[in-house]
Amino acid sequence: MSTLQGEHIVLRALEPTDLELLFQLENDESVWEISNTTTPYSKFVLKQYLDNAHRDIYEIKQLRLVICVTKTTEPIGFIDVFDFDPKNRRAGVGVVVFSHNHRQKGYAAESLKLLCNYARVHLDLHQLYANITEDNIMSIRLFEKAGFVRAGIKKDWIAVQGSFKNELLYQYIYE
Repeated sequence: MSTLQGEHIVLRALEPTDLELLFQLENDESVWEISNTTTPYSKFVLKQYLDNAHRDIYEIKQLRLVICVTKTTEPIGFIDVFDFDPKNRRAGVGVVVFSHNHRQKGYAAESLKLLCNYARVHLDLHQLYANITEDNIMSIRLFEKAGFVRAGIKKDWIAVQGSFKNELLYQYIYE
């Protein structure tokens, strides 16, 4: 798989040229809460990750795609499939758009729609799920608009600067 084409965005596989972008995101403390990160990543470690990004989702149980604007091919974010479980036909999904300038323009929604279709058609999944902290209103709106339904709440699930946040579980079950 090289690209998934939408009207305004393209989802493409990671390339070696994405090292700097990956380095910036993975070392941005503002997203550590959602990625469960506690320490910075070196370029060496991220290069190893990129070197293995071509491995099959059935082997490594995850897939990261780069969100690019169709007109400019500018990379603006990532959309991830994680905890891929082919036996139970489910996986988690997460999306991040880096710059505030690219948010609320429909790019994340279009990416999520393309990914949901890809997961159903090519991975034969029965469901996708997302874990969202209850204060992340933008993500809640994004996933609800995409058809994900709130299925539960994990109390005091995420430790953040001496306190805890609840995390919501959203599911998208294919009919």
